[in-house]
Amino acid sequence: MTNSQAAAAPALFDYSPWHYWTQASADDRARQHRFQQTLCEAGAEYSIGEDCYVSPLAAVQNDHLRLGPRSYIAAGAYLTGALRAGRDCTVNPYAVVRGTVELGDAVRIGAHTSLLAFNHGYEDPDTEVFRQPVSSQGIRIGNDVWIGSHVVLLDGITVADGAVIGAGSVVTKDVPAKAVVGGNPARVLRWRGTPPGAVHKGAPRDLAGAVAAFADTARAQAEDVIARCFVPGPGGGLFADVPGCLPTVRAQCDAVEIADLLLGRAPLPLSADEQVERLRSWQDPHSGIVGALGEDGRQRPVGPLPFSAETGYHFLCVGYALDLLGSAFAHPLHGVAALTAGDVVEHLEALPWQENPWYSGDWVDTLGTAIMWNRRRGVREQSGALDALFGWLLTHADPHTGLWGSPSAADGLMRVVNGFYRASRGTFAQFGLPVPYPERTIDSVLRHARDARYTRRDRQTACNILDIAHPLWLTRATGYRADDVVALARQLLDDALQHWVDGEGFAFRAPHPTTAGDRQTQPGLQGTEMWLAIIWYLADLAGVADALGYRPRGIHRPEPAP
Repeated sequence: MTNSQAAAAPALFDYSPWHYWTQASADDRARQHRFQQTLCEAGAEYSIGEDCYVSPLAAVQNDHLRLGPRSYIAAGAYLTGALRAGRDCTVNPYAVVRGTVELGDAVRIGAHTSLLAFNHGYEDPDTEVFRQPVSSQGIRIGNDVWIGSHVVLLDGITVADGAVIGAGSVVTKDVPAKAVVGGNPARVLRWRGTPPGAVHKGAPRDLAGAVAAFADTARAQAEDVIARCFVPGPGGGLFADVPGCLPTVRAQCDAVEIADLLLGRAPLPLSADEQVERLRSWQDPHSGIVGALGEDGRQRPVGPLPFSAETGYHFLCVGYALDLLGSAFAHPLHGVAALTAGDVVEHLEALPWQENPWYSGDWVDTLGTAIMWNRRRGVREQSGALDALFGWLLTHADPHTGLWGSPSAADGLMRVVNGFYRASRGTFAQFGLPVPYPERTIDSVLRHARDARYTRRDRQTACNILDIAHPLWLTRATGYRADDVVALARQLLDDALQHWVDGEGFAFRAPHPTTAGDRQTQPGLQGTEMWLAIIWYLADLAGVADALGYRPRGIHRPEPAP
């Protein structure tokens, strides 16, 4: 823009753009129209809605820009990257909006506020920070959000509908719908109107208090929960899922996850270094697969490549356990790295999506996670392989349900919803991308949650409740049916808190007199690890996660993998 263009725009509108709609003359509007035309001609992909105002004194340097009707950008604002804004949005003087940022309708951004949707890597201490790679997850803001002055929003943040962010806040995690947050780091101070789920029939009056009391109990008993599942033996011993069972690969990983979540360290009695050495040694150097353990505690031969039903989950649990212990796989996952785009599509087409959508989703989860671990090692998949995976999922999701596969007469939506969780966890969630049809997904999951066969308290299992909680959390930023989601989250959270068994943890299946003696109702490591994560997701949906004092960092981490 030229100095003459800047000088031509009245300073009143540059710094107080809201006056433009009531005080601008015909000449002022013509001048602004010409300036917007100049921007659109110069910009790569610009779209400016009706009755918008863009100050010539703003630095609008976007690659992509979309402003909805009656939105404005004031003087001194600095914009780069891709900004998509709905109607009636405001970027006030000296605000900074950089990276990939999505604003809903009626989002008001105060002066000197920064939305920074990117981040510099800094992990390599021998390379100057500014020379290290830049990552970007994007920032997403819902509808009717007020962001005060001098606020900083970091990359990867989602702010849900109706939220208010107080002046001077530093927002480091997602903001729930209608929350009023403030501080550094920002936390929920109060709610606009009735707190979410406060009137839910049957929910405890002080759900946050119940959550905090549970977390205190779990931390105090974590040592006992882990120790009861340890089996002494050669090499220092191994963990079993429940007392009396044989050790498994997954049990070692579940113990690591629980100890990290509740104790902030590796599980005793082995040291972190000993556990890292063991987990890394279990990986076959030729294929990258971690084989299952036999009755003698030794590994059985690995299954067919690239992975099998017996060993596939090890790509997830061992990888994340090593990550929590500050390490990583010793070898690349060679069988996955060798898959071409055609191989990926061939496998996807051969999966039993209609007969067994859970198994199909499990396969996709394993593949997506294996690709992620290889990338962390600097080993790239074959050209187009990851694109083929995402492309197939995007084009095969049912636009009516948001899911992959179809309900069955016998199981209803259970296998389809559970398969969606697994498939989306290892792909869209893990790589930080939006799912294809989020509102239809919410409808389907809420419809499934009304099926008492899976959600009645005495019939709940960790898989079935996690597979409800995670998709609803993953799609929460839409704000769609938010009251229904919060009410369900509070109900399921109230149920989950009552599944804890003192000194023993959680069973995979909720304990009940009618199921006493069932193997799945015995408290153990798998049930404890999964229910701890479930409780966090439900608590976050209900707006009380801060009371827990923990946030999953491993296999059930809410953030995309770095």
